[in-house]
Amino acid sequence: MAAQLTLVLGGIASGKSAFAEGLVRQSGKPMIYLATAQPFDDEMTQKIERHRKARGPGWHTIEEPLALAQNLREIAPGQCVLLDCATLWLSNHLLAESDIEAETHALLAAFADCSSDLVVVSNEVGLAGVPENALARQFANAQGRLNQSIAARASRVILVTAGLPLTLKGPVA
Repeated sequence: MAAQLTLVLGGIASGKSAFAEGLVRQSGKPMIYLATAQPFDDEMTQKIERHRKARGPGWHTIEEPLALAQNLREIAPGQCVLLDCATLWLSNHLLAESDIEAETHALLAAFADCSSDLVVVSNEVGLAGVPENALARQFANAQGRLNQSIAARASRVILVTAGLPLTLKGPVA
């Protein structure tokens, strides 16, 4: 059976990560958490720690802010991977002044090659106003394109708002 790609979208603090974690738990497969957050300040350090505690035991965690494609290629078949989140991965690459197009292409190719089910969490940034500075506009445009590219490849896309899931594409459960 082919691996399934699920995209879980939502705004900040929408409940998308908790929902995605539930999808991975329901799979009954060995769980891998591919984390992209970097603890640049005390608030983010605390947030990362809250996420770790909320997940509980049973997860194999890989903390990788940039090299997701390489890590996905190293994951053994038959597992369920939670990538949380594509938004921070993109931000990390923008701040590192990476070639966003090349990195996105490599990530999407790794999704296609991944032999484990994959749940990708990403922020929906298209509902906000137009950002006032060039870097923020570059980010919003790149995030929108990334989300569209992942959604086009996904068999299931779910939008989470106020903790409530809305299936946009694919089966409900």
